[in-house]
Amino acid sequence: MEKKLYVGGVSYDSTDESLKEAFSAAGTVESASIIMDKMTGRSKGFGFVEMSTPEEAQKAIEMFDGQEVDGRAVKVSEARPKKEWN
Repeated sequence: MEKKLYVGGVSYDSTDESLKEAFSAAGTVESASIIMDKMTGRSKGFGFVEMSTPEEAQKAIEMFDGQEVDGRAVKVSEARPKKEWN
């Protein structure tokens, strides 16, 4: 299992830091980032969290998938590789 997780349904009020703080309950967070719209500068409502080990990543999925983070229920799953666009 990869260590990078997709987090969907993120609150528009969430920040990289609040996401990192929440997921630290599952273990060591290497990075947390909320994806921002380049045109508006607002959150796109999803982000990525990278845990330090596959075991911590699995624990984070179990702990947070379907649970509230910053007031919104989030979907947490293993991140898939970015698709290539032609």
